[in-house]
Amino acid sequence: MMKLEHVAIWTHQLESLKEFYVRYFGAEPNEKYVTEEDFDGRFTSYFLSFASGARLELMMLDCIPQGDNIRGFESTGLTHIAFSVDTQEELDRIFAELESGRVPIIGRPRMTGDGYYEACVLDPDGNRVEITVTP
Repeated sequence: MMKLEHVAIWTHQLESLKEFYVRYFGAEPNEKYVTEEDFDGRFTSYFLSFASGARLELMMLDCIPQGDNIRGFESTGLTHIAFSVDTQEELDRIFAELESGRVPIIGRPRMTGDGYYEACVLDPDGNRVEITVTP
């Protein structure tokens, strides 16, 4: 059996991104990994683990160019990270917390045509994060 091990995101805001996923999505970070500085600079990262077993790697290295995420703009490539919760009430509670935390909102809670109840926000780097109740 094969399973997806993790998804990685380059960032220039390592601590802000880590705190976003810890605060709003219950991530458990490992100890920060820091390499010695070399010709590319100092690589730092966190692995964030979620209750489901999924992991997200957040990585920072000064020489990585800034992406062109325009707040909420869709483009080819990885387009979003999705977290599933059990009930609409749980999604509504998390959404209210995100909204009160002034997290940028892309899509308010709604029922989609294919049977998902979902909402969408942006993380501190402008990456789309969906919260869904799977039908």
